[in-house]
Amino acid sequence: MSDMTLGNERWTIYCAAQNLPAVLNDPNRGKQSNFFTRTWGDGFVESTSITKCPFLPEISHSHFETYLRKYARRHRRHIRLSHTKVDGIRPRSRSTDLVSTEANVDSIPSIFLKQPLPLNDPTVFDAIFTSIGSSNDTKSEQSGRLLQEQLSYYLDCVEEQIAKQVSQKSGAFFHAMTSHDTIMEQMGKACKEVRMLRSKIQNVDKTLAMDSLTLIGLARSRANHMLLLDKLKLMATVLQTQPTLQLLLSSSDFVAALELITSTQEVLAKELAGVTSLRHLPSQLKEMSRLIDKMLSTEFERYAATDLHRPLDAPVEVLEPDRLVSLVAGLLRQSHLQFLEVYKQEAITAAQTVLKQLLIEQLATVEDDTEHCLTGSGEAHPSFDAAQWLKVLSLASDALTKLIKRVHAVHGVIQHTADIGAGLLDATEIGDKFLTLNEHARAKLKLQELLVSICDYCHERLASLVSTQSEKQQITSLQITDLSDIVDNFTTICENICGRQSPALRAAFKIQAGNYVHKFHSQRKNKLTLLLDAERWKVAEVPPEFQVLVEKISSNKPMNSIPNTPTTENGVISNVNKAVNALKIGSQEYVTVGTVLMLIRLVSEYCVCAYDLRILAPVIGRNLTELLRTFNSRSCQLVLGAGALRTAGLNTITSTTLALTSRALQLVLWLIPHIRAHFKNISNEPLVSMDTVERDIGHHIQQLETKVLSIMNTLLGDQLNEWDARPPVPSKAFRNVSKHLTKLHEALKPVLPSEQVSDIYEVVHQNFKSRLRDEIVKMNIQNNGGPQHGVVTSEILFYLETMRTLRVLPEKYISNKAMDDIWNR
Repeated sequence: MSDMTLGNERWTIYCAAQNLPAVLNDPNRGKQSNFFTRTWGDGFVESTSITKCPFLPEISHSHFETYLRKYARRHRRHIRLSHTKVDGIRPRSRSTDLVSTEANVDSIPSIFLKQPLPLNDPTVFDAIFTSIGSSNDTKSEQSGRLLQEQLSYYLDCVEEQIAKQVSQKSGAFFHAMTSHDTIMEQMGKACKEVRMLRSKIQNVDKTLAMDSLTLIGLARSRANHMLLLDKLKLMATVLQTQPTLQLLLSSSDFVAALELITSTQEVLAKELAGVTSLRHLPSQLKEMSRLIDKMLSTEFERYAATDLHRPLDAPVEVLEPDRLVSLVAGLLRQSHLQFLEVYKQEAITAAQTVLKQLLIEQLATVEDDTEHCLTGSGEAHPSFDAAQWLKVLSLASDALTKLIKRVHAVHGVIQHTADIGAGLLDATEIGDKFLTLNEHARAKLKLQELLVSICDYCHERLASLVSTQSEKQQITSLQITDLSDIVDNFTTICENICGRQSPALRAAFKIQAGNYVHKFHSQRKNKLTLLLDAERWKVAEVPPEFQVLVEKISSNKPMNSIPNTPTTENGVISNVNKAVNALKIGSQEYVTVGTVLMLIRLVSEYCVCAYDLRILAPVIGRNLTELLRTFNSRSCQLVLGAGALRTAGLNTITSTTLALTSRALQLVLWLIPHIRAHFKNISNEPLVSMDTVERDIGHHIQQLETKVLSIMNTLLGDQLNEWDARPPVPSKAFRNVSKHLTKLHEALKPVLPSEQVSDIYEVVHQNFKSRLRDEIVKMNIQNNGGPQHGVVTSEILFYLETMRTLRVLPEKYISNKAMDDIWNR
């Protein structure tokens, strides 16, 4: 058996590429009657390439190495034992046939057993036809015959092997041929049923599915056509944007124009994105938007100039409110707040123009040869007198108030429009919401700053007018009151409008009022000093107007004016209202000097001035405190210091002078609580310094009483020093003591209240008893009923009788036994 192998394996019949049973049982071809007519070869059966299964892994020889190593020895042993067993059992003839068959098959060259036999390959051709190309024709012919015989032999061997295989498989072959007709019949029925099923499916598809699918397709087509129609209509509408914008701008409907531009831009960006024919429209809309911005700014500047420069007496506060709403809504929609700055500058210019025109008109009425000049801000050269200056201030205040109210009215319209634009209010005249809450808050802040800036500027201009008043020009209290009213009214109006105080005008008024208050205080302080220096410290008659003035002070109501002198119907002072000797306050009567009466009037003037100038009430209160302190200190210098002997030409300071001064100071003390209450009503700042003045005056009164007691102690002590306790009784010393006591009573009784007189005499009485006891001890007079004891008793009775006559002490001090304690040692 030759080694005709393919690779390492021996070729057998089973290695053939085609076999007859496989050809006859091919189910894809059905029953064939002509398969023997085909030419035998490679194309006898169509070869089909089978692709690798993607679900099976790639198996290589390495996967079996372990298995082969493990079972190779067993397999070789099994093969060897199997061959040995088969050779022992197989019959002799069968073995011989197989050997011969194998020898026959092995004799066929391997080149003929390969599936491809490319005779066009020179190598293969030369290997088969070895004799071709030889120069000897005879030998070549013999080689060809020999080759033909070899090939015939090879063919016979193959046919013999095929026949042998057919004979071995004849049972299966004939069985296949027998069942082939049945299978073909069954396959025919199956094909018929499949065709019927397909026909039915086609009918169902045609009757049920196709019509529905057609309807669905038509509906989709119709929807697409509708979308296309909508797009075309939308494009037609977009193309009409520019003519519509022209119409809206011609009617000054800027809000609608901006809304149209915004909506068109949104449509172009979303609905019509990518439309080539509309690619230039967005840039055109941007240009139109810029044009509208410029038109809005120009129109608003023109409106602001027209509104602010029209006559201030115009009845309508807001000029063309619909136009203003349209302009403001357009500017707010574009988020442009610069127009508020433009309006502020225009309002400032209008304020300057109003003040300048007002001053020109007022200067034209002044008959003065002096040349007048005006500055650009409307400030005037200080050439007006006080009345004219006050008139200019009043007119300027009224004009600026009207201008500020006009600005506030426009501010209200802008604020209302912003509220609607932010959706805070419901309205249909503007449209949809176009402001966010942050933008609305920013616009509101800008509007508030607009009002504050304009009010501050007007305050500064009025403050400059207030500051032009020269200090050399006299200004009356009535004029300063009118100025205070002007400043208060204007400041209150501005504060109510802008919600904030502007300090400029009040500061200028404080300076002007401070100058007035300083002059006011200096004049009255000098007047009080002159009155005190000229005062002769005698009881003065009290005119009726001072009584009315004191009654008004005692009412504890804020004093806003000084009452006039009460008169009868004919204008003549009645007997009831003629001058009296004392001021009656409640149940007490105050005898005083003329300077104190004038001091009361001066205090009233200070109170009225503080009422009129409440902004400077603390300063006026401190000035009034200084005035009272001046009165107290100066009166102390004149009376206790005996300065009146030099200034008023008095001969001496008597007890009457001291008592009158004390009573006058008591009247001032009565005034102080009422002064404090008055200033508390008009100012929250308490008069702390008034407490010091009150203590100083109280101390002064005590010093005056001490001075009176000192004088009496000196006089009575001198008389007791001369007393020798001898008859006659009463002695001259005690008669002089009685005289001094009587004169003191005559000096104190008409001036001081009885309680104070009683207190003074009580102290005098105690001092007299103490001094008399000392004299008795000094003279060594005993309480033994002797002659000297009788003299002393008679003198004491005379003294007590004098005291009883004066009626200034209680009974316990003037009884006969009240002096018994002088004998106690």
